[in-house]
Amino acid sequence: MKTKIIFAAILVLLLVIVLVLVLRTVTYKFGKVEKNVSDKELVNTTPSEQAIRRFVGGIRIPTISNEVYEETNFKPFDEFMTYLAGSYPEVYKTMEVDTINTYGLVFHWKGKNSDLKPILFLSHYDVVPVIGYDPATATAPDTVFQINDKPLPPIESYSEKWDYPPFSGAVAGGRIYGRGTLDMKCMLFSLMEGADNLIAEGFQPERDIWFAFGQDEEVSGRQGAFKIADYMKEKGLRFDAVYDEGGIIAAPGSAMESIKEPLALVGVGEKGFLTLRLTVRGMGGHSSMPPAKGSLVYAAEIIEKLNNNQFPARIISPIAAFFDNVGGEMGFFSRMAIANQWLLEPLLLKTMEKSPASNALVRTTTAVTMAKGSDAANVLASEAEVTVNFRILPGGSVAGVIEHVKKLCEGYDVTINVVSEREPSGISPENVKGFEIIREELAKIYPAAIVTSYITIGGTDSYKYQIVSDDIYRFLPICLNQYEQRTIHNENEYISLENFGKIQWYFKEVMKNY
Repeated sequence: MKTKIIFAAILVLLLVIVLVLVLRTVTYKFGKVEKNVSDKELVNTTPSEQAIRRFVGGIRIPTISNEVYEETNFKPFDEFMTYLAGSYPEVYKTMEVDTINTYGLVFHWKGKNSDLKPILFLSHYDVVPVIGYDPATATAPDTVFQINDKPLPPIESYSEKWDYPPFSGAVAGGRIYGRGTLDMKCMLFSLMEGADNLIAEGFQPERDIWFAFGQDEEVSGRQGAFKIADYMKEKGLRFDAVYDEGGIIAAPGSAMESIKEPLALVGVGEKGFLTLRLTVRGMGGHSSMPPAKGSLVYAAEIIEKLNNNQFPARIISPIAAFFDNVGGEMGFFSRMAIANQWLLEPLLLKTMEKSPASNALVRTTTAVTMAKGSDAANVLASEAEVTVNFRILPGGSVAGVIEHVKKLCEGYDVTINVVSEREPSGISPENVKGFEIIREELAKIYPAAIVTSYITIGGTDSYKYQIVSDDIYRFLPICLNQYEQRTIHNENEYISLENFGKIQWYFKEVMKNY
């Protein structure tokens, strides 16, 4: 009898829990997307032929940054700066233009009301190298320019070669091809086009507008963004908002399979990073007389420990907001997990861990990227090297990661050296004008888009500008599927004319209406 009572009590308790879970799920206030298809007809974002030609000219200049800054070929950078001034004479005439550390470009457009805090737009004009491309032996650029072609649909596979030379700026099939078309000359030229158009209209902003274009973002930003930010701090500037790259519009189904609407990912923070080189010592000598374990075996054991002891997954505020915004578009059980995190948070985190992309949003990641033993097949190295890269979730720290590694290396003869490091950024607020204007202007060109905060996984120049603003937003209104996203820093990088036009329109409107 007693057993039956206990069983009945357990059953009632389970039913109550299920009822609570279901009730919280159906009453949970997920973000709503107001859809107004008529907005699509009210805004023309088609880029002009002049805008396309100016952009193409910038793509043709191979401003490739070098890991060793002093070894950079600066001739293209000089050419690019001259080209920009020649392409936008009215912008240069209207704005105050400064160069910082020779190649950093700063533009200042004075507004009507000096009492209003200024806003800042960032970009960079350096690009990553192209594998197998030697600028010294390059032929004349391909001059394909076909803006009236029927646009090709977005790619649906990864490319292993370029359809057109990487610095050709070829225009064909409704696309512009070349290194830098996505990262990041598209934003730079969109800002210049927007300013040029507004100046032609006789517009003067209400508040001061600043542009800052770095020359070494791809290799750290230490000579560009760092020095520009210091320059602005010394001038006593404090910005109401800062806008940079770092988030995009993920095409339907490309970020999460269940999301069938465009997903606008606005980076309100970014992960830090730490690269460590572990030097592991053991007995060396001839391979004919190996010890039970050599340095490379010890290194392998440490690698296994690093892999098996990942940092715990956790939901930080921007990701919690992300769940709230996108949850309404997800399946019932996913919505249940989001609505009932008090009980189902472990299940939600397990779901996020299944994909490398979503896993990176909820934990500090560990990536063993390089390992080295001896240089000969018959030699046991007395030292083995392991290189590990960590991407640190906001709330974590470089010191915390180093301490984690030290504990895992206890009992081994190891030296830990820091190769590179950067703390994670702060988190920018959403309930401010700087964020809301993104939502407002985006609704005019992507009325169905779900706008949500997000954590930028990679690094951007915007991190350096935390000394002049607390409100930093990393976002480009550019809609890409997962294959197009992979062309960034890769073969066959391109931007569609549609995307290029929408970026221009968007930044012009933000400048106009802020």
